[in-house]
Amino acid sequence: MKTQKLTTLEKVGFGAGDMALNVVISSMMLIITFFYTDIYGLKTADLALLFVIVKVVGALADLAMGQLTDRYTNRMGRYRPWLLLLALPYGISVFFVFTTPDWAYSAKLVWAYGTYIVMTVMTAGVGIPYISLISGLTGDPQERLSANGYRLFFAKIGAFMVTIIVPILAQRWGNGNPAVGYQAAMALMAVIGVAMFLFCVFTTTERVVHVVERQSLADQVRLLLRNDQWLVLCGVCVTGTVGYVVRGSVAIYYAKYYLGGDTATVSAFLSIGVAAAILSMVASTWVTKFYCKVKLFRNTQLAVAAISVLIYLAVKPGDIVLAFALYFILSFVVDLHAPVFWSAIAETIDYGQVKTGKRVSGFAFGGISVCQKAGMAIAGALVGILLTYFDYQPNQAQTPQALAGIAMMLSVIPGFFHFIMGMLMFKYRISDAYYSTVKADMHARGYVAG
Repeated sequence: MKTQKLTTLEKVGFGAGDMALNVVISSMMLIITFFYTDIYGLKTADLALLFVIVKVVGALADLAMGQLTDRYTNRMGRYRPWLLLLALPYGISVFFVFTTPDWAYSAKLVWAYGTYIVMTVMTAGVGIPYISLISGLTGDPQERLSANGYRLFFAKIGAFMVTIIVPILAQRWGNGNPAVGYQAAMALMAVIGVAMFLFCVFTTTERVVHVVERQSLADQVRLLLRNDQWLVLCGVCVTGTVGYVVRGSVAIYYAKYYLGGDTATVSAFLSIGVAAAILSMVASTWVTKFYCKVKLFRNTQLAVAAISVLIYLAVKPGDIVLAFALYFILSFVVDLHAPVFWSAIAETIDYGQVKTGKRVSGFAFGGISVCQKAGMAIAGALVGILLTYFDYQPNQAQTPQALAGIAMMLSVIPGFFHFIMGMLMFKYRISDAYYSTVKADMHARGYVAG
């Protein structure tokens, strides 16, 4: 059986694409809620509906892009041309989301809807081809795992830049006007994102050509519903994303209000979580060489639930040192599964082709992205509802009720969703040994060319 080895440069280039994508993803998970409430000036009650509507539009855009990547290809491949075409519009859309017009509240709300929706559509335009790209780079499961390790390492570098550079530059460049500061800082992030996507395009090669038959949308849905392992990943994606986004969205509030930190403390708290995740990417690639990746995935998420409860019980308001230590441990453990998850998607697609005799690729990746959007929509609505319920008030001292709510939103609430995520993985069975039989079957049936 022929395998495809990737060069280090190609893995770095592939990783650069996720660094570009994380300009948006990390911003949406870590700073957009805070930006909208404390900088832009939206009411917390308006956030819930905004996040839900935007993510519904994003889910539809993901599905559309999944269909497009299945239908069109050229000499560059099936996925890279979209990155080349949409990189610049993607960067421009990011800039406009973080632009705060000096308008009446209702007009600002319309602007927030419009710019956020456009950015979400542009993110689907580059995101679906990017997450699908790994299936075209190599068919070797270890190479995919290694490439995804690079990918997620660079993703966390992008997140690190957003968490540590954006707050500091926003304060420095704003000259007392945080809205101007955030606009300038995110403009820099957008430029870096465009450059990283272009670097990804010109350093990678699509060498695996899968046979994809033209199928109606209804047929693809029916095939995916028969793919039990893909459905497990869908459930995992929704629950895990809810946990990530709730915790990430409230982290800045936790550092500022619950721990009583200044701008430097807030930046450091966000950054230590990202730093732990970067180390986690390296550790995960090493651990999966001798420990079952499925068990690693399952057990780490169950551990996250336990650590989350510990944080809630042990850390008191202003307890900075303990909060930093436990948040570092949680952030390290929670991301040990990440390279496994993104490699597993491609494996479930191959599994589905062997099981049903037909391949659903773009729509399968798009469906996972839809699940991610669904998780983000649920989390965004939950954050808005909970901040309102706990009576959070921007830019002032918080009540004991609000502080307790913020603490729960960082720990116990997301921990519950990670517990569900871990339990779902008891249903997942595509280990490396099992996948080798799937690959052999695919070659025997002539499903792979190249």
